[in-house]
Amino acid sequence: MPLSYNDQMSILRDILSNHQSDCCGTVSECEQVERLINSMLGNQATNEQIKNTLYNIYDYSQRGKNTQHLDQHIQSNQQNLSQWVDELNSFS
Repeated sequence: MPLSYNDQMSILRDILSNHQSDCCGTVSECEQVERLINSMLGNQATNEQIKNTLYNIYDYSQRGKNTQHLDQHIQSNQQNLSQWVDELNSFS
């Protein structure tokens, strides 16, 4: 059963919030974020105004899964994570 748009948004917010609060994460989470965003960008329900944020989060995930030091990458993006979670909250 596919996830609804609201479910996808909720999972994306949860993963980003966990990265922000825990200052750590996994490559699998980065890959999950990428899959969620790909699906959301292909969905007509996705607000045009949130697409830039989704592209930025996708880039963050790409860099995160390809780095040797994921926790450092997450820590250096704390401000971005906070901003993205706020933006996602405003569109849900």
